[in-house]
Amino acid sequence: MSVLIAPSLLACDFANIESEIRRAENSGADMLHCDIMDGHFVPNISFGPPIIAAIRKITKMHLDVHLMISEPEKYLQSFTDAGADGLTIHLEVCPQPESILDKIGDLGLIRGLSLNPDMPVEKLKGHLDKVDRLLVMSVFPGFGGQKFIPETIERIKEIKKIISNPKMEIQVDGGVGPKNASEIISAGANNLVAGTASFGAKDMSVAIKEMNGL
Repeated sequence: MSVLIAPSLLACDFANIESEIRRAENSGADMLHCDIMDGHFVPNISFGPPIIAAIRKITKMHLDVHLMISEPEKYLQSFTDAGADGLTIHLEVCPQPESILDKIGDLGLIRGLSLNPDMPVEKLKGHLDKVDRLLVMSVFPGFGGQKFIPETIERIKEIKKIISNPKMEIQVDGGVGPKNASEIISAGANNLVAGTASFGAKDMSVAIKEMNGL
């Protein structure tokens, strides 16, 4: 599976969001990662369905919506109606995620499941059959621009061993950039969320090519 690059809108210039999205489109990005934070599950607040709907009006790019919220089941329809293409929930919030993943699938969206750096990998066992995109957090969520946690590399390797679906995306989010992308990919990841490394780059197209190993 080829590597996908997903610039995180959390790091873009929101005063010029349309031009930032055009920059991502023209730089070879594969999707846009949208961090939804509620100030409860994570110590920050970002944006909700109305912003996703506004983004949907100006781009056809895949909108990868990461729900860092305490009660995701209440908002699945709202984000679907707004134009999300994939919804990712957290194992910490949904320790038995199957029913919510079923609902996401029934809505026709990519089913995502995420785990934080302190969640043991073995907790994933028995919960992967209905996952299309597994998001491995390489920082503790809530704020952009954090440093990559080195232990994530071994966690990716552990996760790779317990995945039976060869089409599952292994996504990594937090402190990802050209300097560590190769090691992350070698460990088994095929989807890189990169906020600062993308939108903060002088030339985003060069940064994306470097992360892709091109």
